Parts: sequence; structure tokens; C-alpha cells
Amino acid sequence: MSLNRKSAIRTVVGVGAALSLTMLTACGGGGAGSSTSGKADGEIKFQTWNLRAKFKDHFEGLIAEFEKENPGAKVTWVDQPADNYADKLSADASAGSLPDVVNLSPDLAFPLAKAGVLMNLDKDETAGKFKDEYLEGAWAGYEMPGMDGAYAFPWYLNSGPLFYNKAMFKDAGLDPEKPPKTFDELFASAKQLAAGGKATLGQPPTVEDFGRYGVEAMDEKGEKFTLNSEKGVELLTRYKELYKEGGLHKQTLTLKDDSTGTKFLQQEIAMNPGSAHDLERFKSEAPSLYESLGITDVPTNTGKQNMYLQGLAVNAKSKNAATAVAFAHFVTNQKNQEDFGHKVAVFPSTKGSLDKDYWAKEDGTEEGKIRVASAKMLPTAVNYTPVLFSDEMKTILRNEIAKCFQDKATPKEALDSAVAQMDKLLQQH
Repeated sequence: MSLNRKSAIRTVVGVGAALSLTMLTACGGGGAGSSTSGKADGEIKFQTWNLRAKFKDHFEGLIAEFEKENPGAKVTWVDQPADNYADKLSADASAGSLPDVVNLSPDLAFPLAKAGVLMNLDKDETAGKFKDEYLEGAWAGYEMPGMDGAYAFPWYLNSGPLFYNKAMFKDAGLDPEKPPKTFDELFASAKQLAAGGKATLGQPPTVEDFGRYGVEAMDEKGEKFTLNSEKGVELLTRYKELYKEGGLHKQTLTLKDDSTGTKFLQQEIAMNPGSAHDLERFKSEAPSLYESLGITDVPTNTGKQNMYLQGLAVNAKSKNAATAVAFAHFVTNQKNQEDFGHKVAVFPSTKGSLDKDYWAKEDGTEEGKIRVASAKMLPTAVNYTPVLFSDEMKTILRNEIAKCFQDKATPKEALDSAVAQMDKLLQQH
């Protein structure tokens, strides 16, 4: 389905490569860190990921406020560019110079956590007390396979609704006010659209789609992939049938994420994820589409949507751990998360925030429509993308699915091959 919203959050933070575990083996394990029961004082370094250019005043204000509340504390802020951020984290960790508080996504947190570089917040006497302030799925997003506890305070989130073309639904004999909510409904609607010569989706399924279908991507220990389970094979079989029927765009094996948006604008596909920016584009470039545009949740069998998230981790070896924990919690507390969410199109991970009017009630703007639709999904959302799922693995999965669609492999053979290749990559680390 390629209902992937990661790009939305990466416009804020930039793109990083996967960290190498081999560079961190010398750092050891455990992650106990210093005691954080003391007063927040002393100097710490705070590192963000490609945020200074747009949010300099915001973070300088936060730091000034924190230092005023904690007179003995001193925070030095450094902001790293998007390029090679993962390599920078790895090099700093290996050299023992990782900042006290670090902004990272779950996939970048995993190798650091496994190497014992990040503090286990659940096991810390102070940090663990803050767990109930955050959405359950957001806190769980920083729990690592094969390890106990979470390794970063959840910060900002993103997700996104699904756009659909009501006119195309109506022409196919479908109720334009009842878009599909489950995969059974999705495939039934797509089959009916295909019978009339219309495609529903622009891309094959992603790892997030397997998750929404109810497929466990990996075993609990994070030691092997399990996408080739019976349920995984069932999903790919259904997608292959849909592809043969014309329910997927004829160029589905070559279209990129941004290309599917163009196909939706041209009314060549009936459903596609989108943003407020897309609404403005539809209004000016495709008024007939805009007039028949519907906004709905992404179909799911689990009842839970996918979330993309960023967090703030604490260096387990920080010399001023009490200050580091206090500051990471300060930046990610309800008030400061909500303030940040008003300045950029991301969402707070703190409980109760998404019930506020700004995220719960439309204000008549295009941005408001998307904001409210997205916010409704997040309180129960989870991160379906395994922290060990790399861009290389994404390519492997897509290539094997393409072979399946081209009758070069059965669904079972394709997923077996994909899992074998991805497991081999895991073993290399």
C-alpha cells in the first residue's frame, strides 16, 4: 500500500543512515549510568538533528527557562546536520564523547542502547517515574527487541490520513461516504474499482502495511524476521491478486512515494496518503479532485495506526546524569511538546495533549483538516517498523515482492527469500 508517512517527520529532522554496531562494541553493555536522584546542576551537552536553522529561538528559549529553574545547571546546545548524523553518533559513542542528551529516532537508538551507551529509563529511579506522562505506544517505541526497558523520552510524533477520491468510488458503485477501514474492505473496494478499469493504490505493501495487517515483522528477541509467516504470505497473495486484477497502478513496481501523489492528483489511483500541502496543490491544480476529496484513516486490521517518532536519549555515562534526565524530561514535558507542536506540523507524545482543541477541532483551514485527522490516529498508534529494519532491507523486500508480482516467485518463495536475505544482514552485525 505504501502508506508511508516517515517522510513527513524527516522533513523536520533530516535523514540518517543506519548505525554500525561494530563501531560500538568497545563501549560495553549495561547502561546503568550515574544516579539521577540528585539536584539538577552542572554542565551538560544537548544535541539535536537538523533543527537549528528553523527553531533557534525555540530551543534557546527552552534552555534559558531550564537554567532559570535550575540555577546550578548549564546546557550547551549543538545541532548536527542531517547528512551522516548516524555516523556522527557512532563515532562519538566509540570515542566516549556522546552528548549527555541526544535527539534520535528508534532505529538510531537501537545500536547505542545495545552497546550500553544509552540510559535505560525504566530502570532509572528518576526517569522511570515519568513513563505515565507519555502515550503508551510512544514510550514503547523506544523499547528495544531482546532488551528490557525504554531508552529515550518520546518527543514529537507524526502520522497521516489517507486521501480518497469520492467520485471514483461513486462511479464504481461504492458508497463514497464509507471508505474501507479494514484490509478486507480495502481489497473488496479495490476489486470493484478494478472491474471498472480503475486502480486503487500506487505501490506494493511496505513493512508498515504488513504490521497493520496483523503480521509480526520480527521475533520478540529481534533475532530474525517473520514476515514469511502464514499471515504474511496471505497478505502478499492478496496483493498479487489485486495487482493482476488492475487494482494497483500499472507502474506500481517503479513508482516512488512522491510519484504516487502525482498519480492521485491525475486521478489515476483512488487512494493515497497526503498532507496539508497536497490539499493546497489539489485546490489549485485539480479542482475537480479537490471537490470530491475524502479524508479517512489508513485501513488496519489491528485497530492501531502507524506512528513515526523522535525522542531524547540520555547518555548512560553522563557525568551529570541528574541534570541530563531533568533536561530531557523538561524538553519533552506536556507544555513544551505542545508549544513545539504549534510551531511545526508534528504532534506531541504526551498524554492528553491531542485532546486539546488545536488537535481535536478543525479551524476551517486545510492544515487544520489534516492536523485533526492525523491526531485522531495517534493516541493508540504504534511503530510497526522494526528498529533493525534498514533501507537496504526495505529494498530487498520491495525487490522480492516485485518478483512475486511478475510470477518469478510465489508469495511464499518471495517472502522466504526476503527474510533469508534480511536475516543474513542481521547476522553481519
